[in-house]
Amino acid sequence: MDFSVISKYLPLYEKAAWLTLKLGLLGIFFSLVVGLMCATIKYRKIPVLTQIVNVYIEISRNTPLLVQLFFIYYAIPKLGISIEPEFCGVAGLTFLGGSYMAESFRSGFEAIEKVQIESSISLGMKPMQIVRYVVFPQAVCISFPSLLANFIFLLKETSVFSTVSLMDLMFTAKDLIGTESKTIECLTLLVVFYSLILIPVSVLGSLLERRLRHAGFGA
Repeated sequence: MDFSVISKYLPLYEKAAWLTLKLGLLGIFFSLVVGLMCATIKYRKIPVLTQIVNVYIEISRNTPLLVQLFFIYYAIPKLGISIEPEFCGVAGLTFLGGSYMAESFRSGFEAIEKVQIESSISLGMKPMQIVRYVVFPQAVCISFPSLLANFIFLLKETSVFSTVSLMDLMFTAKDLIGTESKTIECLTLLVVFYSLILIPVSVLGSLLERRLRHAGFGA
């Protein structure tokens, strides 16, 4: 283990880690938005839109992120639309993550007892008020463990961003291994930085999940 090599390339990994984290968090945020919209459509059983959402979920969940990135980065520009690598990464992560988030939210929605919905209707609440004040808060708590697993899954999936010329952690590691032939040092830094990103998310998520369970949800 050559520690001089590690100290030399540490700044490159730091820069790549921030890019990986930024794109990962953006992808997760938009995945939550897309997933919540899709889950709401399926929960409300809106005609036509429900069928469209079902098709989207099946396509998204049954194709690899790598294929989705290639389609966005190489196929869409053939239509005359310019795609930046960072936008491609976030769009691909959103397309994949949205379907997983949708299923997580849907399971939470469906776990709410019908008697609560009936009670809300008897109190004169409108459908959107029922979703906002009765269904949604409980559904998020119930589905949180699944959402947390999706967060970690999507952050790990950023490792394929290197295929569309994004200078993320994986791209940096592969580039340095190819040019410097310092495989052990480069891979060690790669593992360390991914751990620095993922372990805090896992720990904080577990703590929050425990608090939600103590509050009476998510058990």
